[in-house]
Amino acid sequence: MNIVITGASKGIGFEAAKHLAAAGDHTIVAIARNEENLKQLKNACLHENIRARVFPIPFDLGVLNGIEALLVKQILAVIPNVDILINNAGVLVNRPFADTTIEDIQETISTNYLAPSLLIKALLPHLTSGAHVVNIASMGGFQGSAKFAGLSAYSAAKGAIAILTECLAEEYKGSGFRFNCLAFGAVNTEMFQQAFPGHTAPLEAADMGKFVADFALNQARYFNGKVIPVSSTTP
Repeated sequence: MNIVITGASKGIGFEAAKHLAAAGDHTIVAIARNEENLKQLKNACLHENIRARVFPIPFDLGVLNGIEALLVKQILAVIPNVDILINNAGVLVNRPFADTTIEDIQETISTNYLAPSLLIKALLPHLTSGAHVVNIASMGGFQGSAKFAGLSAYSAAKGAIAILTECLAEEYKGSGFRFNCLAFGAVNTEMFQQAFPGHTAPLEAADMGKFVADFALNQARYFNGKVIPVSSTTP
């Protein structure tokens, strides 16, 4: 399969890419801002599977006008089409609502909602029949879940990508494309520590990365338009 994953330079994205590489004869396009970490990811994937085909693309998804003009062209220079797209990249601002700046809100919305939206839109003509788009959200953006002070912008943006998932599944239900969203609970990552300093999560990034890889590869036939809570604790 041809797989595109964003936010691949660390945490859950890094681990998911490793599991995807180990899982079989796949071509993985790994996108993140940190070029050095992407090089480390490629080496880690080759360690898992010496035949792994991993193509790192350093790119800042916050640069929205470059997604279609630059990023998608780079992706299509490597693979002719896309079987799986995992929108994992994200940013978090932990700040009281009254102190949240317009820059905070713009950055959070841009990376967590607008960037995956634009990437999906640009790649739609290149998705294969039966392609699986997996958006990564958070329990903070899952309706009816516990909410936490300081995370309003982040939670709202993650709620937006969850709703987008449901809308796209309906709009493209005749295409064969599958759109699903995984809403994560507590996982030991840098972002989790930023949100909940001093807390320890029951799951490691490697655990969730394995789950994401398996879900993306094997679960499209069972789910479409679903926002699935993946959480043992919050936080």
